[in-house]
Parts: sequence; structure tokens; C-alpha cells
Amino acid sequence: MEEFEVGKQARRRTRPTHEPEIVGEFGKLPPQDTSLEDAVLGAIMLERDAYNNVCEILKPEAFYNPANQKIYEAIQTLAANGKPIDMLTVTDQLRTNKVLDEVGGAVRISELTGLVSSAANAEFHARIVAQKYLARELISYSSQVQSLAFDESIDVYDLMQEAEGKLFEISKNTLKRDVIPIQNAVQDAIKKIEEAANRPEGLSGLQSGFHDLDRLTSGWQNSDLIIIAARPAMGKTAFVLSMAKNMAVDYNIAVAVFSLEMSSLQLVNRLISNVCSLESTKIRNGQLNQPEWENLMTRTRSLSTAPLYIDDTPSLSIFELRTKARRLVREQGVKIIIIDYLQLMNATGMKFGSREQEVSTISRNLKQLAKELDIPIIALSQLNRSVETRSVDDKMGKRPQLSDLRESGAIEQDADIVCFIHRPEKYTKSAVDAEGNNIKGLAEFIVAKHRSGATKDINLHFVEQYARFENQEDSFNLTGETTYESKMNATAPDTGASPANDGMTPPPPNVDFLPGPEEQPTPF
Repeated sequence: MEEFEVGKQARRRTRPTHEPEIVGEFGKLPPQDTSLEDAVLGAIMLERDAYNNVCEILKPEAFYNPANQKIYEAIQTLAANGKPIDMLTVTDQLRTNKVLDEVGGAVRISELTGLVSSAANAEFHARIVAQKYLARELISYSSQVQSLAFDESIDVYDLMQEAEGKLFEISKNTLKRDVIPIQNAVQDAIKKIEEAANRPEGLSGLQSGFHDLDRLTSGWQNSDLIIIAARPAMGKTAFVLSMAKNMAVDYNIAVAVFSLEMSSLQLVNRLISNVCSLESTKIRNGQLNQPEWENLMTRTRSLSTAPLYIDDTPSLSIFELRTKARRLVREQGVKIIIIDYLQLMNATGMKFGSREQEVSTISRNLKQLAKELDIPIIALSQLNRSVETRSVDDKMGKRPQLSDLRESGAIEQDADIVCFIHRPEKYTKSAVDAEGNNIKGLAEFIVAKHRSGATKDINLHFVEQYARFENQEDSFNLTGETTYESKMNATAPDTGASPANDGMTPPPPNVDFLPGPEEQPTPF
């Protein structure tokens, strides 16, 4: 009898004695439920399939009890090696890891399996354990932020970026999407096909206003990341602004533009030049004659009431974008986001070995954001200088290719569509090419990668004095004559100065073209 009691006491001494710690700042126990942790571990060792049901929910650090963390690590090792998981194999693995005594010995493992009679509720219990862990992570990091906020040597904006980055990292690691049966996916696909069939234009996505491009892509598709790249002065910004005008004004599609390079005033001036067919110089200096003022007042009515939202925050982080984009989609019904441009973004709050790794992270997170919000995201990108080093006589000439994407090959990998803008006239002093074709105003929109369809070169027309891209059939006929017709401009008055009055005059004092406060789109 005495030997039995001594052995029993020895086994008791090997059991872990883990007491919950008090959180100093709050004077409360951290969120935890060790009884549920024990139940989950017992269920995993009791039934063969239990681990498969919880492995995507739990990781070792999700367990509050350090001994439970070590037990779960042993279970993970067994699963990774394709070995069965039960009381005996887990005990043996813990012995191999030299932590069996730390977790309470074989008696502790035996006790865990006796806590549950089945693994029916293992997944439900595992989710509660994971939620407790997430709450502890938030409490821990918030206390760190609180302490750092008292340090006046730390820039508060840097601290905010770091905090947002950490919160994003926590949420990214915990938010998972459930598997859906193929039947549901097929039904969703058929619904999209029916919607496209019922549309007059036959598109399943959002119209860009460029007809050949829309036919190729069937419109910009939800959850797609589209990269539009070009060398400087090719008109990247002009293209997306022309497209944003088409979508917001002509089709009433809510568009958000994040401009990291230009101010909101510069963007609006470009849009006014685009819409009113007025040269940007005249808009900047205000030297407009009477007909031009009337043209300005008339045509900007539709622009000022369009569902177009502009954010010109410089050096925008991917985490700021995520927060703002969610709010725009939720509150303003935004259907597409445009970013000008990707290389000016940053991933503040995270550490990288190189700029290439940071750009890769930004690109990957843009794709994740497009999937999360279920909208297309268009990001402009720069090309490296290899385009300039190639001779016009080379096989590719000055035409950009996928290898020219700047700073990261991950951009090409993450994007669903990669497009380039190429204007041949920028590389020649003549208005015709080697074959004698007129290339004045010609803009080649090159779809170099298209994950869901064909690749193709689409010819557009660029009106340089108005920084406007147009459909070639609307602007450029076979004789090379250029006209400037569009949906928006069809009913607008002539912009030219009349012979009788070509002097510069102040704007009409009594013309009020701006909508009242109740008509203004909500500013972002």
C-alpha cells in the first residue's frame, strides 16, 4: 500500500502546474479555457479523423497551457509523418521530443483521452480555443502599442502604420474561407452567364468604355487584379482617368481612384480637360474665351455629380488601402478601384530584406483584397529601362513585354491580366512607321497576360492636347482625320471660339454649374 501511495505522489509531481497569469494593465485573467483545450486534445487522440477537422483552425500557440502546446506539436509531427494519432503514439512522440515529463507524463496523456467520449464537438471546441487565442493576441499587442504611445521619441504616424500592419497580419492568419460544394459554384456561374446574356452589351463584367477591350475581357471581372504598365509619358494615368470618366459618367459605375503621385486637384483638372476638350494650359491659367467658359460650365455638370471618389494620400500603405477600400465598398457602393501607381505604395509595419520583397507583398495583398471585396482592382505599374535599351530594329523593338515589369516578377504572377500601353510615335520623329502607316495618335493597348481569355493588341487613339484615350472607330478614320466624338460630348456645344468674339473674357458671373450640397457625391 505504501509503495502504491509513493508512486501515486510521484505521478502527481510530474503533472504541469500552470496557473493563469494576471494581465497587469487590466487586472484580469487573459482569455483562455484550458478545459476546452484538454477536450480538443483528448478528442484528437480518441478518433482518427478529429485532427483533420481542427488542423486548419489551431496552431500550437493557440493553446494557453504550455504543456498543451507541446502535446499539439507532437500531434502535428505525427500527422506530418503520416503516422496514426492515439494515446500511445503521442506519448512515444513526446518521449522522442524529450518533453514527456514536462507535460505530465503518460498519466497526463491518458487522462486527456478520458475527458471526452467522442470527437463530435471537436471542431466547435477548437474554434472557441482559436478565438481565445486571437483575443490574447489583440490584448498583448494593444498593450505594446499603449506603452509605445507614451514614448515621445517615437513618431505617432509610424506607430499607427506598424499597429495597422500587425492587426492586418493577425486577421490574415485567422480569416479562412470554407470549402463550398461544386453544385453551389456551378449555380453561381450559371447566374453570371444569365446576367451577361440579359445585358444589351453581352458583358459579364464592368464596361471600361473601350469597346474592343470590353469584348476581349467581357468587361473587368470581379476579384481580378489588373496591372497596366508603361514607360513614363506613355499615358498610364491618362488612360485610367479616361476609363474612370467612361465608367462613372457614361455608365454610372462607382469608381475609386487612389492617386499616390498626383494631387486631387491635378486629377480633376485632367478630367475637366478630358471632358470639355480644353487644353490643360488654358485650364491652369484660366485664359478661356466666352464659348469656352460656357462649354466648361455645361460639360462639368455630369462630372461633378458622377460617383467618382478620389484619394490622394501620398505613400499609401497596403494596410491603409485595405481599410479605406472596405469603407468605400460598404458605404459608397464602389465597384472598381484604381491605384496610381503600385511602386509608390509601401507595406509599413512589416520588415523586408529588399524592396523587391516589399513589392511582392504589396502585389499579393492587392490580389487578396480584390478577392475579399469581390471587385476588380486596377494598379498602374512602371516598367524598367530595358525597354529603352532595345533598338527599334530588334525583334521586340520598343514594345514592352512581361519581363520589363519593374522590381518584382511577383506582379506578373499575382495579376490576372497584365496590359501595356505603347505609343510608337514616341520613338520616331515621323508620323508614319516603316510600312508607311499613319501612327499619329496611335496607342497600342497590349494585353500580354489574360488568365481567363486570349491575349491581343488593341488599337486606341490618344488625343495628346486633352490627355484623352478614345476608341479608334470614334476618333480615327481610314484617311487619318481625327474627330473627337463621345457619348458625353455628343450634345455639348462647340468648344471653339466664335469669329465674332475670340478675346479672353471672365466667366459668366451668374452661371452656377455646381450641384448644391445635397447633390454632391460624398467626398472621401
